[in-house]
Amino acid sequence: MSKEKAYADLEKKGLTDHFIETEESTATVEMAAAVLGVTPGEIAKSLTFRNAEKEPILIVMAGDKRVDNKKFKAAFQTKAKMLSAEEVAEEIGHEVGGVTPFGVNPGVKIYLDESLKAYDVVYPACGSEYAVAKFSVDELIHAVEGEGFVDVSK
Repeated sequence: MSKEKAYADLEKKGLTDHFIETEESTATVEMAAAVLGVTPGEIAKSLTFRNAEKEPILIVMAGDKRVDNKKFKAAFQTKAKMLSAEEVAEEIGHEVGGVTPFGVNPGVKIYLDESLKAYDVVYPACGSEYAVAKFSVDELIHAVEGEGFVDVSK
């Protein structure tokens, strides 16, 4: 996994104070919530798909939400089909269990789902199953070099 790549991205932005290393795995929403002592919704999970142009996209959403297929199709003009683990590693630049909006490969478009706005603070993974970051939603908007908010969750 690419904890170093994610950390370097945070470092470039002057945001390493948001980086947290854990002794226990945070590879799933449930595991991360238990390790951090927060609700599953506060875990900002990163889901990977393709848009209508077949480009890889990453959507960060509240950990207790799922993708609404109708909303996804309306937003991206294509069916929601997640990338395989191999595609995620190759095209996004991080491996499943540590996928993060930080330090992604060039050309990956990043979106934040509206579901994150329900929380003051969220915890996205940070390139490893033992690394997360802690951001307010307002800070996260500026920390990721994203395309803005979408509403694709249910």
